[in-house]
Amino acid sequence: MSDALFLLAGLAVLTFSADRFVEGAAGVSTLMNVPIVVVGAVVIGFGTSAPELLVSALASIDGRQDIAIGNIVGSNMANLTLVAGAAAAFATLPITLRIWQREIRLMLLAVGLLALVSIDLRIEAWEAVVLLVAAVLAIGQIMRWAAQDRAQGQDDLSDEVAEYVQDLTLRRAWTLTGLGLLGTLGGAQMLVTGAAGLAATLGVPEAVIGLTIVAVGTSLPELVTAVAAARKDERDLIVGNVVGSNIFNSLPVAGVAGLLDTTPLDGKLTLSLGLMVGVCVLFAIFARRGFQIERTEGLVLLGAFVAATVLTF
Repeated sequence: MSDALFLLAGLAVLTFSADRFVEGAAGVSTLMNVPIVVVGAVVIGFGTSAPELLVSALASIDGRQDIAIGNIVGSNMANLTLVAGAAAAFATLPITLRIWQREIRLMLLAVGLLALVSIDLRIEAWEAVVLLVAAVLAIGQIMRWAAQDRAQGQDDLSDEVAEYVQDLTLRRAWTLTGLGLLGTLGGAQMLVTGAAGLAATLGVPEAVIGLTIVAVGTSLPELVTAVAAARKDERDLIVGNVVGSNIFNSLPVAGVAGLLDTTPLDGKLTLSLGLMVGVCVLFAIFARRGFQIERTEGLVLLGAFVAATVLTF
């Protein structure tokens, strides 16, 4: 029971602190005149993957690579099934041609690369370096796209950044950043410790806990934000955010985890890697049909989340 409570407490601290960290980091960057392209595409984009990064990094440092990679794989699936599916169940999600031609295709490449280097159930150090080099190239490409959109007056980042920096002073922004980072670190460590203890208590592999409870927990910020945005009819950025989160998860987050620990992975992750690729392809197909995710398709994605969770066990 104490492990479960520790895990739940870690989830609560992580979810709250990660949002404060992103808010503070966006505020500091904007108030210090960092270009909005960088703030929107990198600070906010990478910030939404901060929970996955810290949880996976700490798990790898603790020698719990199954939790680390399970968290990444599970989060990728949860983003497209649970998060996007739940948002689409409230209202149809629009897919712009730009997102389809750019971010969704880039996500398919990133997820495919992660599956390729992990299929032998181990991420070697050189493979981790490949993921990190690909991350640098991907971030550079995302920034170029954002700069092109801004130059053409098609910038969707301004409103998103404005949500984070309204009424912020530089001092408050720095405070939020520092406290948010400390809270996220603390919450991540509590989550990893509780997850490992719960796996031992229940007698299930750590990979299963990473793929399910930990993965859903680190995706909670995206879920809450997506559903709230859908209910407010502010749906334009939902797909871009979940797809962007998957790109960051698959490349820099997995790359860092791979560098910190090259321990062989649990065999259960083989099926989950295939499910992750399948979910991404299904999402891309839905996105291409009519350039929107309809409510029925959202329900199918939610069903896919339930099915993937059952198969994981």
